[in-house]
Amino acid sequence: MKARFKPKFNIKKGDNVVVITGDDKDLSKPRLVKEVLIGEKNTKVIVEGVNIVTKHSKPSAQNTKGGIVKKEAPIHISNVMLWDAAQKAGARVTRVRKEGKTERVFKTKKVQGGKK
Repeated sequence: MKARFKPKFNIKKGDNVVVITGDDKDLSKPRLVKEVLIGEKNTKVIVEGVNIVTKHSKPSAQNTKGGIVKKEAPIHISNVMLWDAAQKAGARVTRVRKEGKTERVFKTKKVQGGKK
């Protein structure tokens, strides 16, 4: 069964993100999103320098030598978070309509006052 509506995500190609889970987890290093892959069941992103896999290629007409190629494999979109340069950390995002256009706005952390 096909999806009725196309899912909307806050991460786009060219955004800076932070990997929050997995082998390449680093909450202080922003990385660039190369591509967003939206499928029927899976939604993944290809992030620069994350989830490097080695692929063995046979010699062909285009690649006469063949050999081992290292490239980025996709990771799930839920494992990354947008980078907020002002906070210098990953931050959640909400959409706000301004003058007929939607803008992404970072949610700020609220400091909770505890009892003494």
